[in-house]
Amino acid sequence: MAWVEELIENGKDTGKSAIFVENLASKAIARISAKPAASERGIAWSPDGSRVAFLSDREHAGQMQLYVEAWVEPRNVAAGQRARRLTNLKGYLTDPEWSPDGSRIAFLFAENAPGGGGPLEAEPVETGVIGGEIHNQRLTIVETASGSVKQVSPADLNVYEYDWSPDAKKFALSAAPGPGDNNWWIAKLYTMSADAGTLKEIYAPEAQIAMPRWSPDGSTIGFIQGLMSDESVTGGDLFTIPAAGGHAQNRTPGRKSSISAIQWRSPSQLLATEWAGGSTAISTVDIATGKGERLWQGDENAHIGGYYGNFSVARDGRSSALIRSDWDHAPEIWAGPVGDWTRQTDANARHERAWGRAKSIEWSSDGFEVQGFLLYPRDFDASKKYPMVVSIHGGPAFLNFPHWPETQFDLSILSALGYFVFFPNPRGSYGQGEAFTQANVNDFGGGDLRDILTGLDAVLRIAPVDENRIGVAGWSYGGYMTMWTVTQTNRFKAAVAGAGIANWQSYYGENSIDQWMIPYFGKSVYDDPSVYAKSAPITFIKDVKTPTLVVVGERDGECPAPQSYEFWHALSTLGVPAKLVVYPGEGHRFRQPDHKRDVMERTAEWFDKYLR
Repeated sequence: MAWVEELIENGKDTGKSAIFVENLASKAIARISAKPAASERGIAWSPDGSRVAFLSDREHAGQMQLYVEAWVEPRNVAAGQRARRLTNLKGYLTDPEWSPDGSRIAFLFAENAPGGGGPLEAEPVETGVIGGEIHNQRLTIVETASGSVKQVSPADLNVYEYDWSPDAKKFALSAAPGPGDNNWWIAKLYTMSADAGTLKEIYAPEAQIAMPRWSPDGSTIGFIQGLMSDESVTGGDLFTIPAAGGHAQNRTPGRKSSISAIQWRSPSQLLATEWAGGSTAISTVDIATGKGERLWQGDENAHIGGYYGNFSVARDGRSSALIRSDWDHAPEIWAGPVGDWTRQTDANARHERAWGRAKSIEWSSDGFEVQGFLLYPRDFDASKKYPMVVSIHGGPAFLNFPHWPETQFDLSILSALGYFVFFPNPRGSYGQGEAFTQANVNDFGGGDLRDILTGLDAVLRIAPVDENRIGVAGWSYGGYMTMWTVTQTNRFKAAVAGAGIANWQSYYGENSIDQWMIPYFGKSVYDDPSVYAKSAPITFIKDVKTPTLVVVGERDGECPAPQSYEFWHALSTLGVPAKLVVYPGEGHRFRQPDHKRDVMERTAEWFDKYLR
């Protein structure tokens, strides 16, 4: 088993990482990454288990290259000395995957790209002629014996995900013309020859697609399709299509969960991870019937690949490894048969929970059954009344689930400071099936806000919350919903809007991912500006009375800083207490540990000021 571990020094994130390998039989653990530390990721085992491929910037900081290290025991040499560099490229590399015969490694490569990692990362500083140069992510192959590198996919196409065919002659891939950050929402499914790069379009989807996977017999390609608001944050139904092209069939219609990842076990059965309510599950899905067996379900996260990937299944389809965590347990690696894992690491054994217990709650709203989590204050005393903050998740196609708190605007830590924290999963979220995820189309700020307010009422019935000391906060879609909520109700006495959207009409022309909006609003802002205006906080800005802290990254391409500036400017002009903080160099997902900490400290201070 191999894994990547973030490196901490003196209690601080170094921004570096290391790769470790454990022999599950002997329990021996060895580090195979470079010393001194580098940034290393993208582990891929060779088909015979004798070699590990990975990405590292050990030779030039910030420039990843592909390496292969033979895995031979016992290990008698210093870490990293067996590693052989296979590439010498300039640009962004990601997602290595061995060919089934072990002779080649494919990866995605954006040549000369100044950055990478998708729209969550900081946008490059642009001056001069804008939009003239596009760095598409191309499918690239390196021969492991000779080191010969060949870019295979067309230069005018951005490849998002791919999978080798069982005979190593073709790829299944999702792709769209560049720019890559914007056009994931219109990606199509293709097959492509591994030698000549000849493309064949086999499916133009009605919604977003993710995770194309070739069946073991080469006859079928499975994938996930659904309404998805963020690249790599996957949820939807399981579809299959003949590898030669033809009719794509939904294998899980009406399923009351959201499939998040898939892996074939046999030509007739897949293993799937799924969001189920606020928990996650691992299930088999039989292609013929769409049914199967639920192997495990828990109040934590299990996801193969993607942004939240933490679960891996060996080629036998049964042995597995999982990074497990929830509000009670810090992340550790477990391994074994699915659902019968044994803990393998003690990396975070010294960390103890600093917040209160969590409770899953359910309520009815407009005919929907809605779910969320309530985190109690640490040292809870039932005889006291407490303040509470409602934390709205991003997306909207995502959800709140039990987890060990992170530092990117994770309001779980407010529980340690004496607050209740309510994490609702309103319509538009994953976990209740595709109809629930699509229920806020053309209705941003409508039914989703009603679900949140109805959930708030449900909390007030069961917990000693002071209804005069309630705040609201969120990031991304949650930041938008925070801005929107304070224009619609004065129930909240303080708000923190992170990377929000104040004005859908101006936003459409400012962001780098406008394609995501068409499935949610039906038309572009130029064709139907009224559908955007009705859900824009700026339309109702004069109704705001709630003191609001606004925070955003300077180079956020998903929710650009001018949106936060517009909201703050309006509140300041209208005499509503407001503060705006713009963090230099940051994108939608903050990278600097000091900035992450500063956001949380300011958030706690703001709520303490208005809710204590």
